[in-house]
Amino acid sequence: MIFLRLYQICWILLSPFLALLFLVRWVKGKEDHRRFKERLGIPGCSRPEGRLIWMHGASVGECLSMLPLIHKLLDEDEDLHIMVTSGTVTSANLMKKRLPERAFHHYFPIDFSGFTARLIRHFKPDAVFWFESEFWPNALFAFKKANVPLILLNGRISDKSFKRWKRLPFIIKPMLSCFSLSLGQSLENEERLKKLGSPATACVGNIKCAAPASPYSEKELSALKHQIGDRPCWCGASTHNNEEEMMADIHLHLINDFSNLLTICVPRHPDRADELEVMFRKKGLRLARRSRGEKIKADTQIYLADTIGEMGLLYQLAPLVFVGGSLIKFGGQNMLEPMYWGKAVFVGPYAFNFRVFMSEGKKQKALKEVPNAPALQEQIRYFLMHPAEAQKIGKRAHEMAISEMAVLDRLYALLQQKGFIYENTKVLGQKRK
Repeated sequence: MIFLRLYQICWILLSPFLALLFLVRWVKGKEDHRRFKERLGIPGCSRPEGRLIWMHGASVGECLSMLPLIHKLLDEDEDLHIMVTSGTVTSANLMKKRLPERAFHHYFPIDFSGFTARLIRHFKPDAVFWFESEFWPNALFAFKKANVPLILLNGRISDKSFKRWKRLPFIIKPMLSCFSLSLGQSLENEERLKKLGSPATACVGNIKCAAPASPYSEKELSALKHQIGDRPCWCGASTHNNEEEMMADIHLHLINDFSNLLTICVPRHPDRADELEVMFRKKGLRLARRSRGEKIKADTQIYLADTIGEMGLLYQLAPLVFVGGSLIKFGGQNMLEPMYWGKAVFVGPYAFNFRVFMSEGKKQKALKEVPNAPALQEQIRYFLMHPAEAQKIGKRAHEMAISEMAVLDRLYALLQQKGFIYENTKVLGQKRK
């Protein structure tokens, strides 16, 4: 195949630059030096006995969306093991805490020819579940060559990617042909996968909706609630660059009405916390950082929650939640979890990654869309003054979230129907060529 050969040649030619890139990542702590051999396709552990499913996700979001399916499969089949692969240190650390018994994490190899094939020969997976749409050609074709059933779960093709891929059918169609089944996270995504060349498609909904609420410590929650007391409070979660500054300006305007207002900022990327602290302090705001164990005091105005995996705790601290990545042209972040906790949720105009979910949420009056930061400011002001109205939205949000979580049952039933798992979830042992 011409495309694959050209891709492999390009990677070989670029290998000196890639080596330098990974060295820089290593120095910056973005690569795990203790387990870097795994990135080279060298197995980091022995293969467990019994059946093995390989699940791959790019980073934290995709790995978290796997957890409900992992638990369901393992609960039903005591002989099954699951290997989760990803490419980031953050996701690896999180999976170490979250994966149940008989599931383990392994770093996904750099996409050089032969690296993935070496892991396939070692782990001999019965099936591979590939989450979302970060495609690595050498890996995909290695699975196809080894005759391993490969299923795309929660496939998403953005507007921009769809336009680009339509101009490059000679690249996208061969890659999609590697999948035995491609599941779009919406009917629109399923249709796009079909038009781009997926041989078999279906849609059961957005698998991220099946994710359970993040675990949290009741003791820690009680302590934080005690520190906050009855202060008016709102939260900006999974925020991106520029959105935190918008939050700071909103806070400065709202303290005219709420002198003891507390704003909780949960950046999508906690490694930006130092620069965010500088920004908040330049605006004259008093700040406490969670990563340092700093408590929320009476004069704390910004609580910078710069930690990973604590959303189940942080979402319960404020009745109003703005979900980030939506006041900038990013596409939005998942708003289901704050809805699950019964919060009044606000989302900007650029949540196009969740177009279907947003439409249904607005239809059910279970969330609020705001066109810009000034509008968000006015919404926060109104609902802080009318807490009973916020509770009504939160109740509808919770009901919608519970309903959406049924996607896991639909996914499980489809995998059975298509023959990728037995009635008791035993993976079909297909003969290798």
